[in-house]
Amino acid sequence: MTTIYETRRAQLKAHLTENNIDAVMITSPANVYYYTGFNSEPFERFMSLVMDTHADENYLFVPALDNEAAQQASDIARIIPISDEQIPFEVVQQTIGKVASTFGIEAKALSYYQYNSLLTAFPHVQVVDVQPFVNAQRMKKSKEEIGQIMKAIEIIEQVLAEGIKKVKIGMTEVELTAELEYLMKTFGADGTSFSSIVLTGEKAALPHGSPGERKIQQGDYLLIDFGVIKDGYCSDITRTFIIGEASDKQKEIYDIVLQSNEAGINAVQAGVPLKTFDIAARNVIIDHGYGEYFNNRVGHGLGIEVHEEPSIHHKNEDLAENGLVFTIEPGIYIPEVGGVRIEDIVYINEEGQVEVLTSFPKQLQIL
Repeated sequence: MTTIYETRRAQLKAHLTENNIDAVMITSPANVYYYTGFNSEPFERFMSLVMDTHADENYLFVPALDNEAAQQASDIARIIPISDEQIPFEVVQQTIGKVASTFGIEAKALSYYQYNSLLTAFPHVQVVDVQPFVNAQRMKKSKEEIGQIMKAIEIIEQVLAEGIKKVKIGMTEVELTAELEYLMKTFGADGTSFSSIVLTGEKAALPHGSPGERKIQQGDYLLIDFGVIKDGYCSDITRTFIIGEASDKQKEIYDIVLQSNEAGINAVQAGVPLKTFDIAARNVIIDHGYGEYFNNRVGHGLGIEVHEEPSIHHKNEDLAENGLVFTIEPGIYIPEVGGVRIEDIVYINEEGQVEVLTSFPKQLQIL
């Protein structure tokens, strides 16, 4: 029976053959996982899937200490461990021999040091970028991938439902973050998909601020933006709450962001430019006079990585298509005052229609 990884490699190989690319070196850990089933962060060590189209051979090079894990997780037959004293590109060259003329790489993943090492090991090759094809392939999610993303969403929504019960006046942002991340593990997460964002009061005006020692106070905004990894796939959700009692201005800003979030979601469908979704959400905020307080894109793709293609910004002319998964997360951020963000994950299904994968309530909650 053909594995999902074999199918993905076959699609990549067809692209390589069609474009006369003799071999490819995949070095991004997320892409290695996508094509092999082995999910690992090698840190400073070398890890790569090398596919030789002429010899019709696949090689998975891994740090020696990960050899056993790779053998268990991957369907690649030839797994080559590299010990710490070895020179990785020498091992690659000795293993695969000569490459005729063209070597594919991911331009965003290969470091300058690795690029030079590659040309030293294979001095006569021409290097070409296969990143656009890999990105396009990963962008279209299968039904199986949607199921995996849903597992991560279900966990984070359980965490949010239980976590907001822990909120107390006088608790610091860091203390609440610790409670939330404990719940992640309790509910079965493998880890966080990014550094959890828990911001209160005026700090909620920082779109990517870090939790600190600020204490939760009456009347505060409480912005929680977090996600988990489960079985290699990510979730990412944001909800904003008010502590104790909401002012009329807070209610107004919240309602505008909620309208913006829903307008962005309602615009989602296949066959229209991706910018359509950003513009639909952004126009709601602009029309209410808060345009200057929303100065980032409305969303990003999500899957194996918490930020991947596509980028949902107001100049992206690429057409939306079936299989895309991305966030819709407008916000209003007023310096020294606070901010509101509401973030959902959406999917364009086989009929080209939008499905909202997140389900945590969006009506304003006073904690």
